[in-house]
Amino acid sequence: MTDNLTQIFDHIKANADSFLTRMMDYVSHPSISAQNVGIREVANLLVAQLSELGMQAELVETDGHPFVLGRRDVDPAKPTVLLYGHYDVQPPEPLEEWLSPPFEPTIRDGKVFARGVGDNKGQHFAQLLAIESHLAVTGTLPCNVIFLLEGEEEIGSPQIASFVEKHADRLNADLVVTSDGPLHESGTPVIVCGVRGMASFELRSKTAKRDTHSGNFGGVMPNAIWKLVNLLSTMKDPDGQITIEGLNEPVIPPSNLERAATERLPLDVDAIKAELGLAELDAPKGRAYWDRLMFHPTLTINGFHGGYEGEGSKTVLPCEAFVKCDIRLVEPLTPEYVFDRIRAHVEKHAPDVEFVPLNGMLPSKTPMDSPYMVPLRDAIFDARGVEPLVYPTVGGSLPDYVFTKVLGKPAFVIPYANADEANHAPNENLEIVRFIDGIRTGAALLENLGSLEK
Repeated sequence: MTDNLTQIFDHIKANADSFLTRMMDYVSHPSISAQNVGIREVANLLVAQLSELGMQAELVETDGHPFVLGRRDVDPAKPTVLLYGHYDVQPPEPLEEWLSPPFEPTIRDGKVFARGVGDNKGQHFAQLLAIESHLAVTGTLPCNVIFLLEGEEEIGSPQIASFVEKHADRLNADLVVTSDGPLHESGTPVIVCGVRGMASFELRSKTAKRDTHSGNFGGVMPNAIWKLVNLLSTMKDPDGQITIEGLNEPVIPPSNLERAATERLPLDVDAIKAELGLAELDAPKGRAYWDRLMFHPTLTINGFHGGYEGEGSKTVLPCEAFVKCDIRLVEPLTPEYVFDRIRAHVEKHAPDVEFVPLNGMLPSKTPMDSPYMVPLRDAIFDARGVEPLVYPTVGGSLPDYVFTKVLGKPAFVIPYANADEANHAPNENLEIVRFIDGIRTGAALLENLGSLEK
């Protein structure tokens, strides 16, 4: 650890109360993208804060909500890190389940409770305070920094791909770091190298002009629900294998380095089963736990709708039904490839069923032997005195592909929030100690990257 970093940590400790107060003020400003509440106000607030840090800062307009972009260059011989986050938050409803108002940050049991405090405003505010702490102690930054915050992450990031393509020259960094999501449930810090993608779709069946009496027309009129049940049974077998022709063929198996990383991850399958009330894991039996979440695509039925859904019975034969599904994607699957395979499968097995592609997101993966892994690990150890766990990928989906595939840069997720942050739910929270650790980690990250030469 450098002398500079020791002094910066002392500065963070001395200003911890002030930093906490400022963060709570920041998250008290609503910025709900789905409802277009407070978005531009918070974006302008961020531009002012970045400008105060000596950054070239501006709002960049899109067809949706604006991006906040800031940059500070100190030395072309040093690496440039792009720090990504989002200033929009989820709607707070249902309000009656909050123990305190969602936009009146409240401290209870060592945590700050507020909408957006964990996802993601408290985490990227920690990054801002890390930059501020470097400037306060040394008057400069150890590496070049780009700060990118979007206002539509919570509604699927519809503008980010076109934005990154259009402004690729302004986003030309050596690596990308996102601080979002939770630490391991043990409190151990993590580095995430990849995320799965996603392809969502609907299957719609219509067999007649109207519903009919199941006695008068059962066995005569095709049942729209059975049409979909039979089609779905051809897409995944009882052993849990996806049987859509050609879908699995391109999948790249995990490397030895990735398998070794998963073997080091703490795991208590019995505890997971007990917490969820599971008698067994999903098929296929024998597949390793982390393999299920990292290295294989999955096919999920999200909702099945059709026929009578009220109380009691109704002897109706439904003429219409639809099912909503998603497939989580691993490298090198793309939504377009998967949609083509599903379309061909439906045409073969149930040509009168309508296939409707919906949303798609590419998977993303940064090699675990990236040269930036060492300074990232060192930064976390300097800040917290603990070696991080490394996830080759995680089961969920984030728009990291815009960095790895559009910009062609390595991208990492280094979360600061506690595992029980309740993001997207009532009583979202961030442990105060995690927030301060996040500032320390952000400061150490800049310091360690600054020790590298391009």
